[in-house]
Amino acid sequence: MIGVIEDYRNEFKLKLTDKLEKEVISFLNTKGGNIYIGVNDDGKIIGLDCNVDELQKEIKDRIKNNIVPSTLGLFDCIVENTDNKLYIKIVVAEGIEKPYYLRGFGMSIDGCFIRVGSSIQSMSNELINKEINKRTRNSLRNIISPVQDLSFSQLKIYYEEKKYKINSNFLKQLEFFTSDGKYNYLAYLFSDNNTVPILFAKYDGITSTNIIQNENYGGCSLIKAAKQILSKLEVENKTYTKITYPERKEIKSFDYIAVREAVINAIVHNDWSYECSPKFELYSDRIVISSNGGLASEMTKEEFLQGFSLPKNKEIMRIFKDLDLVEQMGTGVLRIVESYDTNVFKFFPNFIRVSIPLKNNSFINNKDINYYNFGLNQIQKSILELINDKPNITQHELSILLDVHIRTIQRNIKVLTTNNILKRVGATKKGIWVINKKNDEN
Repeated sequence: MIGVIEDYRNEFKLKLTDKLEKEVISFLNTKGGNIYIGVNDDGKIIGLDCNVDELQKEIKDRIKNNIVPSTLGLFDCIVENTDNKLYIKIVVAEGIEKPYYLRGFGMSIDGCFIRVGSSIQSMSNELINKEINKRTRNSLRNIISPVQDLSFSQLKIYYEEKKYKINSNFLKQLEFFTSDGKYNYLAYLFSDNNTVPILFAKYDGITSTNIIQNENYGGCSLIKAAKQILSKLEVENKTYTKITYPERKEIKSFDYIAVREAVINAIVHNDWSYECSPKFELYSDRIVISSNGGLASEMTKEEFLQGFSLPKNKEIMRIFKDLDLVEQMGTGVLRIVESYDTNVFKFFPNFIRVSIPLKNNSFINNKDINYYNFGLNQIQKSILELINDKPNITQHELSILLDVHIRTIQRNIKVLTTNNILKRVGATKKGIWVINKKNDEN
């Protein structure tokens, strides 16, 4: 089974039909959704008995060529494999240039569709006119670049690394020109040289009082800037050792994949039309990532946190997806929430902030045990951690896990018992260790 039901967000098809464009348009004009091909009405995966790669190409071509305005950056077409059965999942985001319509039919009741429950219906003339009046016209494609002498060697290299063929239409295909043939602001963001700052700050402590590092990774292609920020955070992702029974565990400061998604989301969904950049800050206890623009007016907080996709900059989304910096639309927020819960997001009228907590050595060592104010050494702390995990652990096991002589274990246990931090309860062979709780009144 596919794991979801057919509803206003999901459509099941046994095979590709001539209604594909209408169904995609209905999702673009509503809240986005998924179309599964190779799945029956009950959600059972039947699979596709055809050349799936060719079918995938046909679907992409039909969506790109038969729907207006441009859908680039607003959909994914993914081949899935479950129990050796191949099927296709088409992920469609909500569009920001509504109404979307069938090429050749125009913005009419015959060309515009919306999703109602698990079916599609034609848009009324009244609704079409309402969406036309709301349409976002100030997209990056329509803002002229402040500089017209631009080069794109960095971007071309990234595309060539992904085996894309660079031809004379490359920049046009990326929608880098205004209607009168000038470079637009999108082109400016991805050019080799610009004045767009991408700032990274590191602080000594939990406030911004003492800054110890201040870097500007901007002034280059947005792809290069994003990769530099990600590389910097990867270097900052420290590894700590947590000694537990029966093994040592290596724990990272943060979930890099979740933070990576937060970084990419901040860049892709930033409102660049105001010439404001996202900001990346590293404190001793958290990473703070801020992007400008707030939520789109059509989207609620609940929809955002549930992974509904409404790209503010579909052209940027398209390029980041081409270069595998976005894996699948709508999954970034879900990955962050899965690792850190929804409370890491803070919403403001003009920006969104993600605050990712960091684990540090103090967090690892003190998560389960109150160590008193007594000055314990690392071996004594490790002994208590292992005893906390396994109260009947033997001194021999302690010496093996901590890689020290058993006399060292005996000597440190004596210190712990003498200071009333640790005691032995029960018989020598069948007894257990007990860590005394701290008495704050002492």
